[in-house]
Amino acid sequence: MAANPIALEAPYELPAPAQAPARHRRWLADAVLAWPVPLALLAIWYIAARYEWVPPQVLPTPEAVAQTFGELYRSGELWANLQVSALRVAGGFAVGLAGGLTLGAAMGLSSRFRDYVYPTFKAFSQVPVLGWLPLLMLLVGIDEALKIILIAKAALVPIAINTYKGIHNVPVRYLEVARVLRLTRWQTLSRVVFPAAAAPVWNGVRYGLTHAWLALVVVELLASSEGLGYMIVYGRQLFQLDMVISAVIVVGIVGFALDKSLALAERAVLRWRKPGF
Repeated sequence: MAANPIALEAPYELPAPAQAPARHRRWLADAVLAWPVPLALLAIWYIAARYEWVPPQVLPTPEAVAQTFGELYRSGELWANLQVSALRVAGGFAVGLAGGLTLGAAMGLSSRFRDYVYPTFKAFSQVPVLGWLPLLMLLVGIDEALKIILIAKAALVPIAINTYKGIHNVPVRYLEVARVLRLTRWQTLSRVVFPAAAAPVWNGVRYGLTHAWLALVVVELLASSEGLGYMIVYGRQLFQLDMVISAVIVVGIVGFALDKSLALAERAVLRWRKPGF
């Protein structure tokens, strides 16, 4: 008597988790929660200027600032100064990025180099940008070299420190596995050390760009005849506070956009990293 064939059932497949809708909902919630504080500040500003709690010469109305902003944009003055500031940040940040990655990697990979350099570097990093300004003005003048050097210094410090810490804190078990697999020095660096240190290094790059942008504004406030910082000083000298506030708003928007751009790039580069909350 022939045995009846046994019908094999297809394995039950678990439904894929709805990650995309949850991610979109989280993004929408974050976007909504980000608006109450700036809207409240705008309302306080409008009420204070409307009822002259602060003299109009000191605190212009939002309408006056918006009108001045439009005039500066149409005349090209705002765009020209923004271009100058952007080029300075790009040049200084590029120098600071290259120097910070090189110095941080050298300190992280060589204990002897770290023993020689790190104490001096730590003392160097404690001096703020303004502390170097008088000395550098005597050495290089007040031309573009001064601004590039100070912006590069502001970017170099957080990049170097985060690069050094990222490499130095690579788990020892990762290196032990590399030794067991008999990886070469370069293979260990390219496949183990650098990928493990990527997250803190990228955080250093973000901090470095933020510090570079802040240093730019400080330098232009004190030693510049063009740029967004110069617009702030020029408006204050003419007592045109609407111009001052317009330039400050642009500084804030550009700095926020730069940080958000690096955050989006971080999600793409480090997409394997999952948030804890």
